[in-house]
Amino acid sequence: MRIILATLNAKYIHTSLAIRLLKAYSEHEFSDILLAEYTIKDPLMNIVSDLFQKQPDVIGFSCYIWNIEETVKLVGILKQVMPEVKIVLGGPEVSYEPLYWMERQVGIDFVVNGDGEETFHHLLQELRDEGKFHFVYGAAYRKGEELIVNPPRPKTDLNTLPTPHRFADDLPDLSKRIVYFETSRGCPFNCQFCLSSIEVGVRYYDIERVKSDLLYLIENGAKVIKFLDRTFNINRSYAMEMFQFLIDNHQGCVFQFEITADIMRPEVLDFLSENAPPGVFRFEIGVQSTNDETNELVKRRQNFTKLSRTVMKIKASGNIDQHLDLIAGLPMEDYSTFRKTFNDVFVMEPEELQLGFLKMLRGTGLRAQAAKYDYTYMEHAPYEILSSHVMPFSDIIRLKRLEDVLEKYWNSHRLDHTVKYLIRHVFVSPFDFFQEFGDYWEQRGWQKIGHQLEDLFTRLQSFLVDRGTESMDVITGLMKLDYFLGHKYKPRKIWWDFTLNKSEYASYMKDIASNPGRISSRLAEAGLNERDLHKHTVLEVLPFQLSKVLESISGLRADAPLEDVLASGEHGSAEVLNSLDTSSSVKGNASDGIIASSTVTIDSATTAVAEVSSADGGSTLLIVMYQQDDSQRAHYYTLPM
Repeated sequence: MRIILATLNAKYIHTSLAIRLLKAYSEHEFSDILLAEYTIKDPLMNIVSDLFQKQPDVIGFSCYIWNIEETVKLVGILKQVMPEVKIVLGGPEVSYEPLYWMERQVGIDFVVNGDGEETFHHLLQELRDEGKFHFVYGAAYRKGEELIVNPPRPKTDLNTLPTPHRFADDLPDLSKRIVYFETSRGCPFNCQFCLSSIEVGVRYYDIERVKSDLLYLIENGAKVIKFLDRTFNINRSYAMEMFQFLIDNHQGCVFQFEITADIMRPEVLDFLSENAPPGVFRFEIGVQSTNDETNELVKRRQNFTKLSRTVMKIKASGNIDQHLDLIAGLPMEDYSTFRKTFNDVFVMEPEELQLGFLKMLRGTGLRAQAAKYDYTYMEHAPYEILSSHVMPFSDIIRLKRLEDVLEKYWNSHRLDHTVKYLIRHVFVSPFDFFQEFGDYWEQRGWQKIGHQLEDLFTRLQSFLVDRGTESMDVITGLMKLDYFLGHKYKPRKIWWDFTLNKSEYASYMKDIASNPGRISSRLAEAGLNERDLHKHTVLEVLPFQLSKVLESISGLRADAPLEDVLASGEHGSAEVLNSLDTSSSVKGNASDGIIASSTVTIDSATTAVAEVSSADGGSTLLIVMYQQDDSQRAHYYTLPM
């Protein structure tokens, strides 16, 4: 019996843990099990053709919100070309309403609900042997015209499951794809919009087994491992032991975790601040809403003050990138209160802020209460809301515009210096900047056409000029800096007219080649001649003191919740991360001839921001150099003029 375990991933770089778990559990008895991963962008006929040529007897699909609609279409075609093949669906998208899916698509023969390993294995045994499907707990099946849902299967003891991480076929692609990994299943919380709330309690894998699998993946070239645990830090001792293990053995691999920030203990924060290697850990933190009434209605326990302190202390350490999530459209969250939620969270300036829209997932408590809050939502996946009792569709589409420019101008990190200046000095609040710009973007019809890198800059400049924004010389200067730093090689074109003419440009280049130590000791050691400098360097004059402007947007925001962040002792206010984008550039101080450190020494008083304009006098010569080391990052230096 040939069995194919298949799924449609959202992107090629993603991998499916589910189908590997199923194969690992059943391959000792069913040796002919193949894995087949596709993406939702692949043409359906290409997938059908590939599966047809594999000549399966059974095909199992792992189903999620992002692939269910394409999977259902695929099943319909497969049953037409291979009517004898048995098709099994499993995964969170079909587990809670199996009858709906079997009625909607008659090509579905079975649905596996909940933990799939034991249930799918038992189902394969019955398909091979006597066909007594009524014994397969956790499965739904067809009996003639009748649809039958069997009682659920008891939860699996995770330590009885064989490892899904040691298939030889996976080794060549480990470094090219994201490896998904679980140390536990279940969630301790009861948020009514989330499927994880349905399973009560948390089950863990043995920690030594987890360490062994992780070490195997790391030593075989894994570059990114994403943990699927719903709350990685719910068990403090388990999390601490895992953090220490990964710090000791990471070998450059990056690890992503979902954490609950308001339960993070101070000793854990101190440990991470002191020991986490920069860039190795990445935290995803679900905030969703800061509206107390909303959180109470969806049974979400959250202490935003503690959450903020955790986020800011992690940010102050500079070791860990943080991705924060918001959900628009929750009960009692109207446009005005969501604006407050957005600003409450954005004041912390996380590395990424994702704005999502409420989805009425099958099986969730909130979907069952949809009528109570007058929700309208999409009939098919992703079940996104269209309106609620307090948020009409007109507000939803406005927030969609905000989300679009948030992705382009904050999460992409294309204009870090510029956007920080705008939200700290120009606009009333971050929300107002992104919303006003999003509205302008749609008015110009830009959502209907693509964009290149320089379009992001010219469109922002058009928006700012049209609204009569002051200090455009400063803003434009920061945009130039961001544009230069967004390239690995010297850019072939720019979107503005150079300030320097050819003779001035050549004169500066000659002076730099003659006196490289004035710029940087590192540059002096490189020994570049004038020709090399022309090949790898760009110059521009900014009509203001760049150092003063950068100082005004560095460090943590003055209005961020700092009271417990800059605590006394070893991690007090004396060392706060300079929040400029040191990942894309190395800043040099030309007057000192040294490369600046990644941290700056400030005290809490200097975090206050002040309006900066070119009226303060002075200009800056900006020197940006490319291909100076293996990092392929631009380096920039400045000279006061």
